Amino acid sequence: MTLGGWLYIVLVFALVLGAAFPLGRYIAAILEGRVTWARPVEVAVYRLAGVDEKRAMRWQDYAIAMLLLSFIHFLLLYAILRLQYYLPFNPLHIQGMAPRLAFNTAVSFTTNTNWQAYAPEQQVSYGAQMLGLTVHNFISAAAGIAAAAAVMRAFCAGGLSTLGNLYVDITRVTLYLLLPVCIIAAVYLVWSGVPMTFAGNATAHTLSGAVQSIARGPVALQEAIKEFGTNGGGFFNANAAHPFENPTIWTNLLETWLTLAIGFALPIAFGHMLKDKAQGRALMAAMAIILALGCAGAYAAEAAGNPLQIQAGATANGNWEGKEMRFGIPASTTFDVAATGTSCGAVDSFIDSYTPLGGAVPLFLMQLGEVAPGGVGSGLYTIIVFALFSVFVAGLMVGRTPEYLGKKVQAKEVKLAMLAVLVLTGFILGGTALSLLTASGLGSLANAGPHGFSEMLYGWTSATENNGSAMAGLSADTDLLDYGLGAAMLFGRFAFMIPILAIAGSLAAKPKLPPSPGTFPTNGPLFVFLLIGVIIILGGLQFLPADTLGPLAEQFLLQAGKTF
Repeated sequence: MTLGGWLYIVLVFALVLGAAFPLGRYIAAILEGRVTWARPVEVAVYRLAGVDEKRAMRWQDYAIAMLLLSFIHFLLLYAILRLQYYLPFNPLHIQGMAPRLAFNTAVSFTTNTNWQAYAPEQQVSYGAQMLGLTVHNFISAAAGIAAAAAVMRAFCAGGLSTLGNLYVDITRVTLYLLLPVCIIAAVYLVWSGVPMTFAGNATAHTLSGAVQSIARGPVALQEAIKEFGTNGGGFFNANAAHPFENPTIWTNLLETWLTLAIGFALPIAFGHMLKDKAQGRALMAAMAIILALGCAGAYAAEAAGNPLQIQAGATANGNWEGKEMRFGIPASTTFDVAATGTSCGAVDSFIDSYTPLGGAVPLFLMQLGEVAPGGVGSGLYTIIVFALFSVFVAGLMVGRTPEYLGKKVQAKEVKLAMLAVLVLTGFILGGTALSLLTASGLGSLANAGPHGFSEMLYGWTSATENNGSAMAGLSADTDLLDYGLGAAMLFGRFAFMIPILAIAGSLAAKPKLPPSPGTFPTNGPLFVFLLIGVIIILGGLQFLPADTLGPLAEQFLLQAGKTF
């Protein structure tokens, strides 16, 4: 570890947290309808789509609209991927995807997971990238923020029967937030060397006389939204390690910032909407502490290096396997921790090549529920669920009905929250176990022993938590994993989101009570550390036995001279 490495991590946090306050204030203004600089375009969208922007939705209407919109977009993307050979912008004449892979991919991008069981530059046309995948990157990100907005409104007043309008929220978030930032970021990426072209592959003649075909395409805009919307799906198979997606240390810093910006800004927006900024700062502090611990842990593990290589005298400068020389270890680990602390899943180095402890950090961050700071929207409503658990625990300690932000938290809300959490746990652990009991699942692994176990556990965790990153040793394009992981993505998105919206509807209808002498304060350090403890105990320790069989066992065996 070096001083320069630590300073880089500090720089990332300074840029992200510094921007969170003005960006959060701006997002609150968008969600409250106070941003109108593109009002004519906004109104035109409503008229074209037949949306009544004044119609407010109950939580049931909001949830049904979310499911219907997602289902329609899933069908459209599935059709685009199956028929891409016949659609425009296909200079390489790429064939349509097989049914099971098209299903997995359509589910993946609809749920903001962007799991990719294929090589994009070889199996997806330019048209499918732009009209299918990139469009879903915007829509799924906006839908996540819209769901968070509905949850935030539930705490802003009492006796509410509605939570806003899904279509209005998605339109405003896309028009006033996602598009402007992504266009600016894409222009910078093009200036830095990221392609944005409809021309086919470039042909190069090497010094040895060989002919090389170099993939390119309309990359820059998809690169911007894949990070800013915490989507993660790369235009190229190497994702953000590819020089056409991430050419310099400055683009790497920008993409890390884009990945984290909205996640940390949303709790600040929540504070503005509550008219209690301290509440938002408390949630953001918990997110920042968990992410900082993750960055420090991954950097320390990778900087320590492989003990076998050190014993052999092969290296003393850390574990460089799977990392880009132009980024280095601190920038690489920070990027990947940011991508797994959110639901982004983009990588600029390969987690399969990390040391066991280094790879355990991104795995554990996903198992925590991706609340540091989590995906756009999903991170906020997930940490609010853990906040409800925290006040419930505090209420049990003193024998008092728990309250959060003036709303009493009763049996109904706790049961719904537990249902949402247990669905995720069941898919991660159950899916991993089922896969390892089948010949198909075992055949997907490139490694044996605890490393192979980690590859499968990581895959099911990533899919269920809607992250999308993977250990490269897992070959996922099989019937079992295409359909199994597809189901995990759907349940990970909607079987978690729908109970959360139900909680929001229940809390919105309750009166908003003023603080009393017995109210547990939720805006100070005590609550922040209680919240972190609940996240680690409830969100993480249920996976400790599985993690012990995977990365932790591998670390002990590696130190004993055993590799896999």
